[in-house]
Formats: sequence, structure tokens, C-alpha cells
Amino acid sequence: MSKRVLIPAVLLVAAMVFAAGLYLFQPWRIFTSSTVTEDIPTAAQTTTPAPGPSVESSAVAGPREVATGKLISHEHASKGSVKIIELADGSRILRFEGLDTSDGPDLRVWLTDAPVIEGTAGWYVFDDGAHLDLGALKANKGDQNYKIPAGTVLGDYRSVSIWCARFAVSFAAAELSV
Repeated sequence: MSKRVLIPAVLLVAAMVFAAGLYLFQPWRIFTSSTVTEDIPTAAQTTTPAPGPSVESSAVAGPREVATGKLISHEHASKGSVKIIELADGSRILRFEGLDTSDGPDLRVWLTDAPVIEGTAGWYVFDDGAHLDLGALKANKGDQNYKIPAGTVLGDYRSVSIWCARFAVSFAAAELSV
């Protein structure tokens, strides 16, 4: 093959590999960050009639912590706490408080049945068993809420992972304790 054909072919292949690498790894995310600060949702106050002529009584049940955990770092340095909170209406949310992790491509929030293992041995265990995807990570910093679907049996899950679906690796995880 002549140099006249070989050099453009090599440059074309190199450009395609470079473009694919940019798409897959999204290296600019090393320099990006976003913050979400959400309050814990509360149910509206309900007024119920009490026995008697004109006496009213207000009944407001506050949010109740069902499980908690502390994030440990996996693929990326991370910190913060995790709570599962049951709201007054019986619905439940998973809440990150003080979350601080790296930004990354296709980050998801998972409830899983996997144990949390420190170090590189724990990076890949969360997709081996049952997991429930609660949605995309809203931001890599802050306080965030994720709805847990009604009917979810929390006893089936023992940990939370910030999961990078693109590379099948955990950025951070927390063991849930009741």
C-alpha cells in the first residue's frame, strides 16, 4: 500500500477511535459538577373531626427513618449518608444527604441485595444479584430524594449503589442498617 493511501486511512481510524473514546469516557465530566438541594417531602396537614360539637383535631405524622447508611468510595472518592424515609402517606423515598462524588456518564441510583465490600473487590458486585433502579443520579453533590416504588419489599435489599451503567462499576455504596 502506498503512503498516499495509508496515512489518510490511519488518520481516519485514529479520529474514529478518538471520537469513540470521547463518547464513552466523557472526560470533560472530570471538570463538571452539579448540585441539587431538595427538602424531605412532607404530607399536607389533614384535619379530622373529633367527637364533640365544634372541636377539630389536627393529625400530622412526620417522616420516619426506616434505614440508614454511610457511603464508602469505590471507583471514585465519595462521601455522604443515605436514608430510607417513610412519609406520612406511606410512600417511601431514598435520600442522599451531603452527597459528594464525581460526575460521570450514565450514573444510576440502585437499591441492591449485594453486600458492600471495600476496595476494588466491591466495585462490580451490585449487578450480580437483584437490584432496583431508582433513576438517574440528579447531581453529584447535595441532598436528593428518589421515590421507591410502592410495593417494594425493602427487606429484599441491603445496600445502595451509585452505579455507572456505562462501565458497570460502582462509584460509591452504602450498607443499609435498620
